[in-house]
Amino acid sequence: MSEELRHRVRELLAEWDFVPRADCWAGPADPEFSRELGRRGLLAVNWPTEVGGGGGSYTDRLAVTEELLRAGAPVSGHWIGERQIGPALIAHGTPELQQEFCPRLARAEITFALGMSEPDAGSDLASVRTFAARTADGDWLVNGRKIWTSGAHRASHLYLLARTGREEDRHEGITEFLLDMDSPGITVHPILDFAGEHHFNEVVLEDVRVPAGRVLGRVGEGWRQVVGQLSYERGGPERFLSMYPLLAAVVRAGLPDDQARRELRELMGRLTALRALARSNAEEMDAGRGPVYQAAVSKYLGNRFELDVVEWARPMMARADAAVRELFRQCVVAAPASGIRGGAAQILLSIIAKGERR
Repeated sequence: MSEELRHRVRELLAEWDFVPRADCWAGPADPEFSRELGRRGLLAVNWPTEVGGGGGSYTDRLAVTEELLRAGAPVSGHWIGERQIGPALIAHGTPELQQEFCPRLARAEITFALGMSEPDAGSDLASVRTFAARTADGDWLVNGRKIWTSGAHRASHLYLLARTGREEDRHEGITEFLLDMDSPGITVHPILDFAGEHHFNEVVLEDVRVPAGRVLGRVGEGWRQVVGQLSYERGGPERFLSMYPLLAAVVRAGLPDDQARRELRELMGRLTALRALARSNAEEMDAGRGPVYQAAVSKYLGNRFELDVVEWARPMMARADAAVRELFRQCVVAAPASGIRGGAAQILLSIIAKGERR
């Protein structure tokens, strides 16, 4: 099935009018492209058919996402919802939440932003201070701030990690919520990147009322749930293919000299190893396991690979045309964030070290 899916993705890419972009899953969105993927059954290919999916495997999804990322396709409109929120709903959501959200996510009719990171907390999600207090009628009232929230300015919904208890163990008393972005009390402030582009945001939540039915999973057990969820985020090919359009464009333009070709062989060997890691992560998830440790390894090594692709390409930019230089610019702008989103290196190394001790 995976090869047939690759062929169908390539057919759509050949028909679609788009300019390849580095870091495309975090770049500008093309909602119509996302919806066309959904119409052709190329979204949610690994979800159960009962919630609008294709009934395939994570390995099938890996085939689809590799093709989209290598092409630099405009996928950011559906990426977080299809990659992360849908699987989290399938794992922990009530049947009502699954039916409310999953079919619409599979058709790219709604979009999610991730409300995880907070000011002064960095990648340490256990430091979350946004607080959700239960109201007398069972709903929740949320107050706090989230930062580096990709796509919050165009998302229809927000996934929110909030503290709901005051337990001494900071990994306890955390709960996951699903919010409508048009809820009263939500304010989105843009954060511009080095190029002046708008992808990140600060999201301020002031007395935002969340219905009781919008809790994802069990109250107070969000930490255990989100750790598994992060495997979806860290273990995929976006951690090593975001800069691939630049690498491919440099090779197609014939820019590498003998030294660059020798370095390219080393890069391609590392890329092959990273693809094998991503496939192993997908097979783990197909077996019903959350590859927390393996996904951290993938993310850490993938980020090192992407940074090295940028440095490999840098000496050749003087001979590159405008299109290749634009891809290089996109990579340079994305490079600082690529090391932070999904977990900074220190957090990943800590997870890897703990996993190695087991």
